[in-house]
Amino acid sequence: MTRQSTLHLAGALACALAACPLARAGQIVFSSDRGGAWRIWTAKDDGSGLRALTTGDGEHHDVDPMFDPDGKSVLFTSTRGGKPGVYLAAADGSKPRRLCDGDQAEWSPDGKRIVLRRAGRIVTRELATGKETPVRAKGGSRCSGPTWSPDGKWIAFARVQGKANAIFRVPAGGGKTITVYDKKPACEPHFSPDGKEIVFETETHVWAVRPDGTGPRMITYYGGLQRYPRFSPDGRSVIFCQGASTRGPWEIYVVGAAGGSPKKLTDGGSDMYPHWK
Repeated sequence: MTRQSTLHLAGALACALAACPLARAGQIVFSSDRGGAWRIWTAKDDGSGLRALTTGDGEHHDVDPMFDPDGKSVLFTSTRGGKPGVYLAAADGSKPRRLCDGDQAEWSPDGKRIVLRRAGRIVTRELATGKETPVRAKGGSRCSGPTWSPDGKWIAFARVQGKANAIFRVPAGGGKTITVYDKKPACEPHFSPDGKEIVFETETHVWAVRPDGTGPRMITYYGGLQRYPRFSPDGRSVIFCQGASTRGPWEIYVVGAAGGSPKKLTDGGSDMYPHWK
């Protein structure tokens, strides 16, 4: 993200940081079908060190992975047993266990709760007790992609409005639903680390917008489709998937949060749903 400065040198440095997708070393976790069925994989954020975290001979699929805030566990959705459920495993993929029915689960900022989708509704769940609380949101029966704000006060999500998805946010405890973006079909919202923007996908490209709905801006504008975006941990970059069409194949790219030329991180099969820590 470009930082303005009255000093030319500082301004040039800010531009360089915004254009550098890999200014911070880290690790990504994602879902891939490179081994056949969809499984959870991990790699360094330069694309090296690729390895599978989940395995299995069955036809189940593992998708939507996310590291916990401490990087010690991975949350994901799996169809093991024939029914979608939320699973938790150690960061190395060991000891996977089913938490509950549902999908598209994400960690709260403090790692003590998760938010998930079940039957098109948003639910939060305390990990220590298993207590669940429905998040009351207007028109909340056709929701997807819930995600917490960095301060834990808000949950952003997509909801079908008319014939297309739009982006909304609601207090984490439920309450007045606020429209964030409805100019194009939009889904998969995720907050920036500082909470000042929400990145999301349209039917073709990656955009960002302020939580109050102002300042929408396009981040990707390339051929093909760009989807499933998230900010890097330092907010300087955006990781996303790109495919030639809705049928893929999908590969993971990273680009400066201000836009620019992307860098390809993965190749082979389809790689989707990346999360960066």
